Amino acid sequence: MANRQAIIKRKTKETNIALELNLDGTGQWEVNTSIKMLDHFLSQVARHGRFDLKVSATGDDQHHLAEDVAICLGKALTQALGEKQGIVRMADATVPMDDALAMVAVDISGRGYAVLELSFSDNDMAGFATDLIRHFLESLAAEAKLNLHARILYGTNDHHKAEALFKALGRALDMATRIDPRIAGELPSTKGSL
Repeated sequence: MANRQAIIKRKTKETNIALELNLDGTGQWEVNTSIKMLDHFLSQVARHGRFDLKVSATGDDQHHLAEDVAICLGKALTQALGEKQGIVRMADATVPMDDALAMVAVDISGRGYAVLELSFSDNDMAGFATDLIRHFLESLAAEAKLNLHARILYGTNDHHKAEALFKALGRALDMATRIDPRIAGELPSTKGSL
């Protein structure tokens, strides 16, 4: 299989981001967005998705940083997947974390769409607003052109709910981006296009 890596740089009046992604990595990460909670969640995606991920990001506020990091990650996924030949395409993962249970299903369909059921209680997460998780996931789905369904089934602690969600995202993306040797060189679509 071709080199499934991407380097994305994005510089706006609000943010400056450099992101490197290797889909066929080992789960290594170097993430510094200046938002400790976002760094923590992105490291979960890398570790549990078995992606190598490097992110260096600065910006004027948390909203713009979270959104633009999601945009860069979506662009990197699209670039690293290339023609998408031979990928599994669809996958889901359900992950527990203490009191919380979260589920994520993805379809790398070429169509960006997010359906999110995120029952946060606005517990303190080191100053990181839970609504930024919704915005991050919507931005990622739009830019990566994937269907992303995410649901927090239950839980009390927002940190546990969010961490389970990002671990599930990593696991679902890992499975969906894997190469299926039975269809090597083919697109996983009856239309012949994604």
